[in-house]
Amino acid sequence: MVTFLPARPGPLADVPSFDRAIGGAESNVACTLARAGHRARWVSRVGADGFGDHLVRTIAAYGVDISAVERDPERPTGIYFRTDGERATGAADPAAHPSGLSEVLYYRAGSAASAMSPATVPPQAVHAGQVLHLTGITAALSADCLALLRALTSARTPAGSGAGPGPLVSFDVNYRVGLWRTPTAPRAGAEVLRELARHSDIVFVGEDEAAAVWGVTGGPEAVREVLREPAVLVVKQGAAGATAFVGDGPAVFAPALSVDVVSPVGAGDAFAAGFLSGTLRGLPVCERLRHGHLMAAAALTDAGDLAEPPAREVADRLVALDDESWGRLRLGPGWTARGAQAAAAGRPDNPGEEECLS
Repeated sequence: MVTFLPARPGPLADVPSFDRAIGGAESNVACTLARAGHRARWVSRVGADGFGDHLVRTIAAYGVDISAVERDPERPTGIYFRTDGERATGAADPAAHPSGLSEVLYYRAGSAASAMSPATVPPQAVHAGQVLHLTGITAALSADCLALLRALTSARTPAGSGAGPGPLVSFDVNYRVGLWRTPTAPRAGAEVLRELARHSDIVFVGEDEAAAVWGVTGGPEAVREVLREPAVLVVKQGAAGATAFVGDGPAVFAPALSVDVVSPVGAGDAFAAGFLSGTLRGLPVCERLRHGHLMAAAALTDAGDLAEPPAREVADRLVALDDESWGRLRLGPGWTARGAQAAAAGRPDNPGEEECLS
């Protein structure tokens, strides 16, 4: 989508002008992975309009392969307007814009992206990589989009393709109240999101999301009890950190970093990109979590949905800190440009192997 950000703080009704940016969970992840040194492809549909031109050009400039993006001559590119703040995950009405919550208005019905379906997405475009990343946002856009996600999660390897095992399917629940707001949609959304998660290999879900959409409380272990199927389950716990479950192994917890927050938008997508980057590199689970926290810290200290991630060598250096030094780090705006100095400031002379709590 094209995102419109208020030029000044305040409710949308009082903002006189907006700055144009790009948004979208899947494209955010693709852009961040590309900037982190991975090959990434974005598969989508945009309108044959100026906003579509802007999206394609901007995402390509991040180093993302946009060859599988289709232009729709009949449907417009989706847009949305938002203020800064956390997105609502419960029953709160965003129109009331309670303190701390972002006010969000979506204009996506009938958009080009909502017309994605199993018939419009070439199998070779989505099965060529090592990881296929999906989110629950796409499932909420239309019946055709839901059919596409069901097809992608229910069949790891396309029938008769001869391609061998398909990619790992990564799924971020990404529950959005504003996209499931009809009288029957919240209940249907809960069932759909659980179904898609159960058919995926790697699942990301916030502890607050699990409570809002499925009524699951009691911590990460309780979430794992209702999502036993994914090989890897990552439960994000906000400012506290994140817990990962791999197979039947013990939970692995990595605390989040202290961050001077500029805007919380995009942090979840950045975390997923960091974790997936570590997965592609074959890193231990704890290191994957720490890379997720570093990518999230880059997003949290930037005003837009996308932020420049730390250089890989800087991120690796920070990830290798011992627990005490990791806990002493505090990151603020511009820290990725000063990453080497930040690492040196917190890094012990002879760092040992980092330890995570399990």
